[in-house]
Amino acid sequence: MPTSAQVSFLGGLPAAGRVIWMRSMVLSFLIAAFGVAACAAAQAQDVAVRTFVDRPAAFVGDRVTYTIEVTCKRGMDVLIDDLSRDRLALEGLDIVGSDVTQEAGPGESTVYRLRYYATTYRVDVPALKITPPAVRYYVKRAGQRPDGAAPSGEVRVPGLSIPFRSLLPDDSDEVGLRDDRPATARPAAFVMLRSAGIGLVIVSIVPVLFAAAEIIRRRPASGPRRSTRSVRHEERASLDAVRAIDLTTIDGRREAYTRLDTLVREHLRHACGVPGPSLTSSEIVPALAGRSGRVPIELASAVLTACELARYGPPHHGPSADACREAIEQAEQVISTT
Repeated sequence: MPTSAQVSFLGGLPAAGRVIWMRSMVLSFLIAAFGVAACAAAQAQDVAVRTFVDRPAAFVGDRVTYTIEVTCKRGMDVLIDDLSRDRLALEGLDIVGSDVTQEAGPGESTVYRLRYYATTYRVDVPALKITPPAVRYYVKRAGQRPDGAAPSGEVRVPGLSIPFRSLLPDDSDEVGLRDDRPATARPAAFVMLRSAGIGLVIVSIVPVLFAAAEIIRRRPASGPRRSTRSVRHEERASLDAVRAIDLTTIDGRREAYTRLDTLVREHLRHACGVPGPSLTSSEIVPALAGRSGRVPIELASAVLTACELARYGPPHHGPSADACREAIEQAEQVISTT
């Protein structure tokens, strides 16, 4: 608003002069506002950030690539350490790798691309999220180190949020793979041909059976089957070899768990007659349910579960050396009681 001095000054001017003075004041205000907005827009374009992800959803074990692209105009730079993997806020995801590239962009700009490779091993999180911090930028000066520059501002980086689900449709009925309609009745001629075909198959099997019998008769007798005693001796030797592994390293513990998994599965196949190498740890329990009561079902399942977690879990969640020794003792109990 005009001051009292300005009011008295305006009172001494004619009407046309007052109008010209008021228009000049409004024009000055508009020019100042436009200059402030232009400076703010120019500052906002000093550093541009965009993010993108390579898949719309993720399931257990899927690899997700989250990319942050930072474009700095000429004379500007960012503190790239602000976007290191240690400063990301993760929810339901684990970072398994990352890399940073720098290249020249249009107009002598600098483009940083930071790629984070993430995966999930959890099933209790409905949405997987990565929240990066704000990245600070500064004006580059000759001979000045980045950590010694005063930041000119900061830019917020959009985070990542993708649903935890399979890429298959939730409603399997919409896929249309199966139809509830009854099958169309075949003509009578096809029914007769079916009977004739079965008869021809039976007739053709007879010479095959004779040929197989002749091959078996001429084949030399195979060596004797391994006795239970020799099998137990080999299992004990394998168990001693596992105990000799250095369990102080993660690679040594994974090798020990791998050998224990093979040893227990082969033992269940020889001792109980179940296809141990082709079953998961959760399928072992129903497979052994109808076997002899001397089989420690829960103990065998616990050993195989520990082996699967150690072999396929993330390295930083690997079991300790004491847990590995306990698994070796449990495997020995399974072998000695069946």
